[in-house]
Amino acid sequence: MTTATGQPALFWCKTCLNMSTRPRIEFNDQGRCNACQWSEEKKTFDWSSRMNELKALLEKHRSKTGEFDVVIPVSGGKDGSYVSHMLKHEFGMHPLAVTITPPLSFSIGDQNLQNYIASGYDTIQINPNQKVMQELNRRGFLEQGRPLYGWVIAILAGVIRTAANFGVNLVMYGEDGEIEYGGSTESKNRPVFTAEFMKRVYLEGQYEKTLRYLSSQQTYFWRFDADDQKLGNIECAHFSYFESWDPYRNYMIAKEHCGLQEKEESNTGTYTNFAQNDTCLYDLHTYLMYLKFGFGRATQDAGIDIRRGAMSRDQGVMLAQMYDNCYPEPFIEKYLDYYQISREIFDETIDKFANKDLFYKDGDRWMPKFEIV
Repeated sequence: MTTATGQPALFWCKTCLNMSTRPRIEFNDQGRCNACQWSEEKKTFDWSSRMNELKALLEKHRSKTGEFDVVIPVSGGKDGSYVSHMLKHEFGMHPLAVTITPPLSFSIGDQNLQNYIASGYDTIQINPNQKVMQELNRRGFLEQGRPLYGWVIAILAGVIRTAANFGVNLVMYGEDGEIEYGGSTESKNRPVFTAEFMKRVYLEGQYEKTLRYLSSQQTYFWRFDADDQKLGNIECAHFSYFESWDPYRNYMIAKEHCGLQEKEESNTGTYTNFAQNDTCLYDLHTYLMYLKFGFGRATQDAGIDIRRGAMSRDQGVMLAQMYDNCYPEPFIEKYLDYYQISREIFDETIDKFANKDLFYKDGDRWMPKFEIV
């Protein structure tokens, strides 16, 4: 399959497994994706200037009265734990950790959050109206094929709103996934980002539509209020901008210092067991990602391992073929109950978002028309 210009309509990065179908991704003339290009650039990058930027940003927001200096979104997972450890113990900041409780949480995710709290961090756990959360996630699933859309909004807007309520004007997220894993490069050389960027890129321009018909009172923890001066003063940053980001290193540090535990078995749809252990809805998210774009959870994990030199591309291809097309069978009844829909509506929604150019239906399962090359 080729385009009118003779270029392949479907292709993979020559170094990792990123596909041409990935939203906002870019490739160079050698067929390498921007995530791989950045991975190589990081090895020769002069991080000292960005470290100076970080120090200046932290000093700008360091409290003179002993109050909180920075808000960190956390779940008890590897990345928020790592950022917390670094800001508190390496830079002497006084962080306030904020957790937006996930729907349909795993017990290991709940335990990891408790372990994180016990390791010595002031933590607020926010439970936004669960009926509203349920409705927003339902809309995200039925209208966009994004089963966790409401939770993702709250991790952005709700955390910023909480920072404003505490008078903290710096929110530090973990990695910029667009830069690290392949996507938009517009924030590559920009230390802070805005609510407009979140809505346009992370929420893919569907924010206002998804919140339609809900009152401002109902959506307090989901709103980016442009006319709210307190919110307008807040700067948001990714810690990955300031250093060479390494998810596996984060995992090891979180395990040592914050009590992070991994599952005994691998996660659904991949060969790893230590990341994204918050909610079973993430398993549905990655399955739909696979059906929409042709790459799943194992492809993403393999790409990270290939770029850090822990795996060959051939090994990654084998693992993606083994794990990517993994239907989240164990949780179907939970999904139906949570979204308050029938199995028929659930199956129709899955079918609606399956990319017919990439997949064909064999019985009641979608199968790939392609092979990774």
